[in-house]
Amino acid sequence: MRTEWKNAAVASVDEGAAFYQALADAIWEKPELSLKEYASAALYCEKLRKLGFTVTEKLCGIDTAFCGSYGSGRPVIGILGEFDALSGLSQEAGASEHRPLVPGGEGHGCGHNLLGVGALAAAAAVKRYLEQSGAPGTVIFFGCPGEEGGSGKAFMARENRWRELDAALTWHPADVNEVVTGTNNSSIQVLYRFSGVAAHAAGDPYNGRSALDAVELMNVGVQFLREHMTDDCRIHYSILDAGGVSPNVVQAQASVLYMVRANKVADSVKLLKRVDKVAAGAALMTETSYTRQFIDGTAELLPNFTLEKALYRNFKAIGVPEYTEGERSYAAALKATYPQSTLPPGIGARFDEGIAKEVRALTRNMTRPLNDFLMPLYSGTGFTPGSTDVGDVSWQTPTAQIHTATWPADVPGHSWQVVACGKGSAAHKGMLLAGKVLAATAIDLLEDPALLQEARAEFRERSASGYVCPIEPDAFPVAL
Repeated sequence: MRTEWKNAAVASVDEGAAFYQALADAIWEKPELSLKEYASAALYCEKLRKLGFTVTEKLCGIDTAFCGSYGSGRPVIGILGEFDALSGLSQEAGASEHRPLVPGGEGHGCGHNLLGVGALAAAAAVKRYLEQSGAPGTVIFFGCPGEEGGSGKAFMARENRWRELDAALTWHPADVNEVVTGTNNSSIQVLYRFSGVAAHAAGDPYNGRSALDAVELMNVGVQFLREHMTDDCRIHYSILDAGGVSPNVVQAQASVLYMVRANKVADSVKLLKRVDKVAAGAALMTETSYTRQFIDGTAELLPNFTLEKALYRNFKAIGVPEYTEGERSYAAALKATYPQSTLPPGIGARFDEGIAKEVRALTRNMTRPLNDFLMPLYSGTGFTPGSTDVGDVSWQTPTAQIHTATWPADVPGHSWQVVACGKGSAAHKGMLLAGKVLAATAIDLLEDPALLQEARAEFRERSASGYVCPIEPDAFPVAL
């Protein structure tokens, strides 16, 4: 292996630190919701061109999806970035108390301002390796919109975009440094809009047909359905339109958004059909009509132990950041705003008692403000309940990801605390670390055909049942 070129590529992440930190901060300062990331997408495309990538915009027909590629021939390694924010999480940077900049405004409560830039740093480092070494191969940075709602990667999977790759790598900000493993929930969201007939609720209610009644009856029907689902299934709902504020008017319009989940995406698809029947029954009972709008969907993750081991080797060789006293003090102040967990952090600790015991010691029995260590390697098929459209990628090409610590221990994702530290130096350190680990692993895949062959053989075995795409054939990404 051409170690000197690999080392130079990894070192280039630190050389470009100021560039990457400024870009992450710019994304933080202009948070945009899923599928509305127009300014962020334009900024990324500008930076990709400046770095020498060939840019394709509006990928798969999605306005804010894009990619930047460099190199030629195989292997083709994809590195995935996200950049959407969340509603209601506006927050002043560097504060240790809740201080919204814009009441009710958006904020990067999942650290996606860091995620996309760390992935870009990795892609740029791999580009440098290809330039210096002259090795064959292609690296593609994918700007993937709508992870928080919209499932951009799943819509791209419907177009078989990920099958073009030999492997895909990504990461996510977190409170731990670890290689991600296991599987999770699939999910599908559908919006049901009911239409009825308005009438005076006292004068002539018999002429009215209540859309709100239909929504309520649908919800009741789904409650009874819950008994007859398998244990891995979940159904969530939110009434988006209750038909108005006047109780003396029969509501002519009402809508409800449903999300169904199951371990396997094929089971989510089946469960959704049952929910559809409940909606039809509610409309029949109330003599209303309804429309059904598909919103998004994701498949469960397929782990790839081969790639996980490769990521861990590089993670261990690179090491975790050192923190200043100021960074530790701020982390402690932020950690104090949220109840301390009694469970050791990390995926491995959830499923392995030995790892859990080791992690408790490393965290000084959960009192450390920052998890400044690398979690022991754990590879398994254990289940965690969340959903991500990285799952859809993993059904079309070998895929693996890491977490790096960018916020304090125990601080939950999707919180104002995550937004508060999203521009901090500790967050930047975690972002740059992710770029290095992903770049080093991508270079290993470019240089070692046996490693890539092993990863692909494992992928073929795990995906043998075939990919069931949760995205319906006529659906198009919709920003709610």
